[in-house]
Amino acid sequence: MADFVQTSQTKSAVRELSNPIASVSAFNLIVQSVITDNPFACVAYMTAGETHDPVEKTRENYTAKMVYEDVDAVTIGIASHRFNTIAGFNAGVTALLAAVDVTTAHTGSALHDAENDTFSATIRCHDANGELYMLNFSRGRVTLTSYSDEAIRIAVETWADSVAALA
Repeated sequence: MADFVQTSQTKSAVRELSNPIASVSAFNLIVQSVITDNPFACVAYMTAGETHDPVEKTRENYTAKMVYEDVDAVTIGIASHRFNTIAGFNAGVTALLAAVDVTTAHTGSALHDAENDTFSATIRCHDANGELYMLNFSRGRVTLTSYSDEAIRIAVETWADSVAALA
């Protein structure tokens, strides 16, 4: 019987944030800065005949938390609504707060529980050394995956150290 032979040394690293990222707009600024500013000096590449940007957002999810309270401020209902864009998230929160039929069905008042919203976005980066790696941002952590060169982790860590919200 043949043996499996290790062919790569991919790693992952996690930075737990001391405080969650404050809002969806602050979250978006961080993610967009990586895409726009390319702080890791990533390079464009081609695969399967398709050209890719040096840094690409590959996935994003935004979950709005709603709470329904009675006249005594007692929680009588909760809801989570997931959106795949920030525009959808913002429009969804507005629509949910204005959804009279839903609020009436809960027999209370609708409140956006923004402190418990969740956000995530995954960015694929192509390092100048040829490695593809991922950065996953969530409200409470940043995860670096699928890298092998320690210089990549050091570059990401140095950049994250310069972003106050990622402390």
